[in-house]
Amino acid sequence: MTVTEAPEQAPTSMSNRQILQAMSGLMAGMFVAILASTVVANALPRILADLDASQSSYTWVVTSELLAMTATVPLWGKLSDLFNKKLLLQLSLGMFVAGSLLAGFSQGVGLLIFSRVVQGTGAGGLTALAQVVMAAIIPPRRLGKYSGIFGAVFAIGTVAGPLIGGLLVDTSWLGWRWCFFIGVPFALAAILLLQRTLKLPATVRRVVKIDFLGAFLIVAGVCSLLIWTSLAGNEFDWASWQTGVLTGLGVVLLVVAVFVETRVAEPIIPLKIFRNRTIALTTLASLLVGVAMFGGTVFLSQYFQISLGKSPTVAGLMSLPMILGLLVSSTVAGQIISATGRWKIYLVSGAVIMTAGLALLSTIGSDTGFGLLSLYMVVLGIGLGMLMQNLVLAAQNDVPAAQLGAATSVLSFFRSMGGTIGTSVLGAVLASRVSSELAKSLGGSGKAPAGGNTVPNLADLPAPMRAIVEHAYGVATADLFLVAAPFAALALITVIFIKEKPLKTTSGMQRLAEEAEAEASATAV
Repeated sequence: MTVTEAPEQAPTSMSNRQILQAMSGLMAGMFVAILASTVVANALPRILADLDASQSSYTWVVTSELLAMTATVPLWGKLSDLFNKKLLLQLSLGMFVAGSLLAGFSQGVGLLIFSRVVQGTGAGGLTALAQVVMAAIIPPRRLGKYSGIFGAVFAIGTVAGPLIGGLLVDTSWLGWRWCFFIGVPFALAAILLLQRTLKLPATVRRVVKIDFLGAFLIVAGVCSLLIWTSLAGNEFDWASWQTGVLTGLGVVLLVVAVFVETRVAEPIIPLKIFRNRTIALTTLASLLVGVAMFGGTVFLSQYFQISLGKSPTVAGLMSLPMILGLLVSSTVAGQIISATGRWKIYLVSGAVIMTAGLALLSTIGSDTGFGLLSLYMVVLGIGLGMLMQNLVLAAQNDVPAAQLGAATSVLSFFRSMGGTIGTSVLGAVLASRVSSELAKSLGGSGKAPAGGNTVPNLADLPAPMRAIVEHAYGVATADLFLVAAPFAALALITVIFIKEKPLKTTSGMQRLAEEAEAEASATAV
């Protein structure tokens, strides 16, 4: 069976105006994906209280969306190499809308967790496909400045999410359900914009065989490991029989998946792409950046609220300096890369600055002034802005056009997996450090205000106990950044070994047409 996508009479080379029009829908979709991940950050305590949910549900509401997104990214990436990219983007947005409506109308935590899985699956498609489509319509040499625009959208969505969530929760006539409803109009607008503006040429594939077994094994294996890192240290000990079962099952499933992937015609993750030095190194760097970035920054909102005693709305505003640094650096670096064609210096500089930012943040405490804290966050944001998008650019520049989807999704997959692992492991470090600090401060004369993993409500604590809790969370948060810094240093070492290659001047569509023509000529001979 031969699969042919319906032609849309699209040019293989697009003008700047056509690219910006096509990107309008992509940017709206990406904004939706980021908003879904960040808008509930400050609303979760109120959500779980209204639904009479347990503390363990907090972990599942957060983890389920990230787990679904991480596990499905490779599948979306592979599908983009086989089928209509625009249709897949619209499908992922449709799944996001369905998940958002389910979450907003949830009357119990079970339906809320399920809805987050649906949201995460849609977000996985948006994460992988937006960058794949960009590579298809924009030559790598011109991609830098457009990646900078995406970096700006990422920054705006990241800072807007917690801020909007805090405002909605603090506004009595709206409430937490609008944290989920608010993304729906953006998603619907993105679907319409994509239909009107994104024109991709017809793609003819030979016999298409989707590797369902490989897909199942990869998703099951990754989910097993992610569930372990999410729950270990919280629901059970790191050294326990549950750890043995989940890690053993995950490893076995992934080993079998590798065996299957090497023997099928259309593997979900073509393992041969890792023979490419650039892909192997950018993948490793993405994993390390995920651990350092997500693991180090996801707890900042908690630090602002507990250690510094700020409201959810103010906590959202306090992350602005880091986002501003990311916004400026990603935009400026993208423009310079497009103008000069040089990109490795920004990878190395970004890794150095990111490591420095994490090291500086490891010195914070409950008495750190906002001015100094802002400076540290700006440094971290500048490093992240120079590094993240340009890792993708380096990888996309060095693979055949037919593998753009697989290569892009692999990087997104490993960055998300690194973020999940970092968040889970460093979350356990935070809980342990808080407990030890409280025990040290209270000695044998008192009792900790919160048992287990419960986050204390500062408003319910007397002033002396409140000061102790604030100090404990300040010390523990600083330790998280100290643990995250070595991962950033390893990312620096990794990017140093990436070889700089000239950026291609043809888009993915043009390269795909050239590759197909060359293959047809070779077959004819």
